[in-house]
Amino acid sequence: MDRTAFLTALGAILPPPRLLQRDAQLAPYESDALTAFRSRPLAVALAETQDEVIALVRLCHQHAVPFVARGSGTSLSGGSLPVQNGLVIALNRLNRILSVDPEARTAVVEPGVINLDVSRAAAAHGLYYAPDPSSQLICTIGGNVAFNSGGAHCLKYGMTSNHVLGIKAVLPDGSLVHLGGPSLESVGPDLTGFFVGCEGLFGIALEITLRLVPKPESYRTVLASYHSLQAAGDAVSQVVASGLLPGALEIMDRLAIEAAEASVGAGYPRAAALLIVELEGERVQVEAEFVELQKLIAASGAQEIRIAHDDAERARIWKGRKGAFSAVGRLSPDYIVQDGVVPRGRLGQALATIEQLSSQYDLRVANVFHAGDGNLHPLILYDGRQPGALARAEALAGEILHMCIELGGSITGEHGVGMEKRRYMPDMFSPTDLTVMEELRRSIDPLELANRGKVFPDSHAPALHSAPHPLERQGVISRV
Repeated sequence: MDRTAFLTALGAILPPPRLLQRDAQLAPYESDALTAFRSRPLAVALAETQDEVIALVRLCHQHAVPFVARGSGTSLSGGSLPVQNGLVIALNRLNRILSVDPEARTAVVEPGVINLDVSRAAAAHGLYYAPDPSSQLICTIGGNVAFNSGGAHCLKYGMTSNHVLGIKAVLPDGSLVHLGGPSLESVGPDLTGFFVGCEGLFGIALEITLRLVPKPESYRTVLASYHSLQAAGDAVSQVVASGLLPGALEIMDRLAIEAAEASVGAGYPRAAALLIVELEGERVQVEAEFVELQKLIAASGAQEIRIAHDDAERARIWKGRKGAFSAVGRLSPDYIVQDGVVPRGRLGQALATIEQLSSQYDLRVANVFHAGDGNLHPLILYDGRQPGALARAEALAGEILHMCIELGGSITGEHGVGMEKRRYMPDMFSPTDLTVMEELRRSIDPLELANRGKVFPDSHAPALHSAPHPLERQGVISRV
């Protein structure tokens, strides 16, 4: 790469205020929400139009410069970590909701649109966008598409892939493609589904056609406390086995409850575990299911059962759950968020194992997760100022992922592989599986320019703790 020629060409696409090159300008982009990984890019391009994104990708292809698309930087797997000497294409300014069609129940948006803003725009038509990650106040639709995000209500409504109908994208060579369309029915291979969850390896989505759903007529939200995590996990299995299909089934453990109380004062009971169950839909159906749910929860050994009687009480329950990830920062200076999946029937066993591992590694683990689909989100608390603490936390995280595989689950449910889980791919997939995946990637991106170094275990990593944290440079933190 001719660095000077590339930067000169960049300057012809973007004005100086939107082309960041100084160290102080690049520092905020050197990591995402997984701050243990850091890497400084050559430059950050603040694109404002689709044409600018296309021009930037074509320039990268021309000069063989790797690039990473970035939204709000909320990835918890290092998925939007920059590539050293590469370009970050920031998409936050592509934040237009291009259309909302209440009759077709669709919305067309740009990748920088905030998740929750789609529902706000559709609310006037009695519609909303169902996928609701905990970071929905800030995460972007482009990032949701890249990592196939889920959320608390994915049990009933599915993941992002179930709500994306069409995508206009620029491929790594700069060519434009239109995948899918505005209809729920499509002809031929599901190329839209192929693109969703690709973690940025296939290019950048420029326009996304989303499926909207009607707002439920009625909600019934139940909060139950338990004497152990295993008891709460077993209760989830009983609810699902009954044939009920709640909109959400969520579990929080003692540490997560403590953090939520300190952060938002949700009024949760003191307990080893909390289970949140929410029914939603037509009023008659919800009320009938609610009678059955109350019987199930009462028979599950719950210590205390609370029912939200109005929207304010429901919002209070969910405020604690939605804010749990950030609230854990009140309990520990550092933590790792894991994202493994286990079959629902093995939840109790998985949670008991996590408790044992927490004791074995002498590290506290706060559990907050989508119990309905077995998507675990254990938060491993550590203090980066202590020598070896990060390595010990990562070892514990690895044990949890191996447990998920052994129980018949997966190393990721919605956060993606990114940088964090690359090393575990051979534990879950055979060499043939990995070879086919890599061949598919190279057929679209032979130069491996798009999000280079992510997902695959043998690819060149953009960084692995490569750039020291500012506190490391001051001698405050040690990673070894």
